[in-house]
Amino acid sequence: MTQLLNIFLVEDDDRDIELITRALKKTDLVTHIDSARDGQEALDYVHCEGRFRDRHPSNPALIILDIKMPKVDGLQVLGEIRRSEKMKYVPVVLLTSSNHPSDKKVAYQKGANAFVVKPFNYQSFAEAARRLGEFWLLVNEQPDEF
Repeated sequence: MTQLLNIFLVEDDDRDIELITRALKKTDLVTHIDSARDGQEALDYVHCEGRFRDRHPSNPALIILDIKMPKVDGLQVLGEIRRSEKMKYVPVVLLTSSNHPSDKKVAYQKGANAFVVKPFNYQSFAEAARRLGEFWLLVNEQPDEF
């Protein structure tokens, strides 16, 4: 029996949030998806502040993070996640429209576990999100506690 898991999705595009959420829920592995629509909200989640001050203190099984975000960009959020004693081992996948070599390099330097460029085709995007979820939630093995 597979354990159902929580995900934290950081994305500023409502259509992408809906598409990613739908695709991940099709895996039947996800119990809950928290989302933030800008980098500051993401930092609030990491530090249990703002609207996330009362969130359950356990870590999500996966963080899906866009790079180009309002207020604070995703690479800054990634750096803060990796500096957090509590969250530094949570897998972080950058799912972004950026295909710029410097974004990839910085993402991996800051501790990204994967860098996925969003496909432009709706069906391909949905399939990529589903496969991403299945790999990180089903195939990848995480420590029991982190």
